[in-house]
Amino acid sequence: MTIIKSAVTISARSRWSQWAPHTLILGDMAAILAAFYLGRLSHAFYYHLNPGWVLLHWWGVHAQINQLLFPILSTFGIMAFAFKGHYSRRKAFWDETGEILGVFILLLALNATIAFAGKWQMSRLWLFSTWVLVLGFLPMTRWLLRRTLQGLGAWTRPVVIIGCGQNAAEAIRALNSEPMLGYSIQRVLVPGGCSSAAGSLPTHAPIEALGEYPLATLARLGKPHVVLALDMDQWEAQERLVHSLGLSYPNLTIAPPLRGLPLFGMEVMHFFSHEVLMLRVRDNLARLSPRITKRLFDLVAASLLVVVLSPLLLYIAWRIRSEDGGPVFFFQKRMGRGGRQFGCLKFRSMVMDAEDRLKRYLHSHPELAAEYAINFKIRNDPRVTRIGKFLRRGSLDELPQLFNVLRGDMSLVGPRPLLERELDRYGENICLYRLVHPGITGLWQVSGRSETTFDERAQLDAWYVKNWTLWYDIVILLRTVKVVSRREGAY
Repeated sequence: MTIIKSAVTISARSRWSQWAPHTLILGDMAAILAAFYLGRLSHAFYYHLNPGWVLLHWWGVHAQINQLLFPILSTFGIMAFAFKGHYSRRKAFWDETGEILGVFILLLALNATIAFAGKWQMSRLWLFSTWVLVLGFLPMTRWLLRRTLQGLGAWTRPVVIIGCGQNAAEAIRALNSEPMLGYSIQRVLVPGGCSSAAGSLPTHAPIEALGEYPLATLARLGKPHVVLALDMDQWEAQERLVHSLGLSYPNLTIAPPLRGLPLFGMEVMHFFSHEVLMLRVRDNLARLSPRITKRLFDLVAASLLVVVLSPLLLYIAWRIRSEDGGPVFFFQKRMGRGGRQFGCLKFRSMVMDAEDRLKRYLHSHPELAAEYAINFKIRNDPRVTRIGKFLRRGSLDELPQLFNVLRGDMSLVGPRPLLERELDRYGENICLYRLVHPGITGLWQVSGRSETTFDERAQLDAWYVKNWTLWYDIVILLRTVKVVSRREGAY
């Protein structure tokens, strides 16, 4: 009875969810129109006019070309989003945001070309301020609509995971990391020939056998969306299952058990009349043009940050100097690109005799020696000064590394700068350092910081190098601000 009720509920939600794409399209149109209307406020602020009067009056010939040009460009934008699957498929937040940014940069470039090449009487300030508002309004509107639809049950999509091993666990973690996708894991179905004990998978969903007739089992559950996440050693044994689902089940997603490959930019190759699927990988940072792009971004962004943060840098230097009269900066030899050592620059956060004090402290507290051996860090480190504790909690001690970036020793985003004693622990992943400079921040810093193990950091750094894009650098920088402001995982 419970299963029948669940199937009926899933079916009802499915009918409601059919309206979700239309709702998102209407929401995008509303956000664009709101930005177009409110974009006129830029005139009020720039020319010191009454905002109410500006919003209630049109400007004759100055508004006509705007009213023609902007709808045309907006229509191109909506069509581009539809082509990229924003209304028919669900995308991870940062991937969707990156595509939104890319579309609107293109539209803004077209807008600028038309505005400055033509001789029409038009308000360029209005058009450009409108695109800035669109870039904020559209993602916010989508988020609000999805939250509303999720509350109504119209955005939630029931998902069943088929699998029982590590690949199934990784698929569950990936889906749970993106709650706004709306995927709700209802069950884990274990195919014949493998077993999964309750609690071995990171989900509270029921775990049960797939059964001898998979299609009948899925029909009984209301034909939910299926993620087939078998481990490598299970594919041959489950060949019949894969063939049956691929042939007869429309709502199927396959999570192949592949690890260590560059995922971003991977091309799928099909062969007519052959059941062969080939994946052509592309390691972005192995090519010259992406490395040049990354370096130019580092130079521009680091220069701007040094100018903007210069008052803070001077204040911190004064505080360190006034506390104990010691040097402001701390230089430490770190391994850079290609195995070249460089002097990594930090604000000094420890006492002058740090190494001697550490030896005495570990000798009197042998139980902390194991903790220090894992990450070369200990909580409540007695060597850290008062100002040093504040700097470390907010990672402000690493701000001088902006000058390492300008010198070409480091990048804003990249793998962690290793000590020479850490090279062996990085294993074969150390070869990735030939492609990229170490970074001030990186993927591991926004994934737990000091709470992560050394092996986890190595894996995260390897993933970053193999899947680099300029947009991912921007995402990591934005997430770094969030993590640092919350002081997560730092000590």
